[in-house]
Amino acid sequence: MSTQRRKTDSRASKNEPEAPSLPSVWARAFTSNSEWPEKDELLDVIYWGRQIVGVIFGLLWGIIPMKGIVGLALFCAINAGILYIYFMSFQKIDDEDFGGAWELTKEGFMTSFALFLIVWIIVYSAIYFD
Repeated sequence: MSTQRRKTDSRASKNEPEAPSLPSVWARAFTSNSEWPEKDELLDVIYWGRQIVGVIFGLLWGIIPMKGIVGLALFCAINAGILYIYFMSFQKIDDEDFGGAWELTKEGFMTSFALFLIVWIIVYSAIYFD
């Protein structure tokens, strides 16, 4: 068996100040005009934001007896609109850095749509099914 030695941090041994760190992803998600050095972090925020929107509107559509294509179309429009406003107006990012507005708009849409359908069907069936 070989023994592994830990590497010491060169900054700690030289007493150099550390570079300022960025706030957490959650703090940047709720702060307007945040800096996103790693593109995947913003894409993760958009993905999970869509999942939350899917659950909320699934519950809402199930509680108010929304039916059919109207409910599906409304969800798609609202979901896309909310996230578009979030990254264009609230975060004010350059969408070309992330592949364009369309790439950001469709990020996580299908999983959000599936989650929305599941929650909508379960809540609607639980309340209104005889």
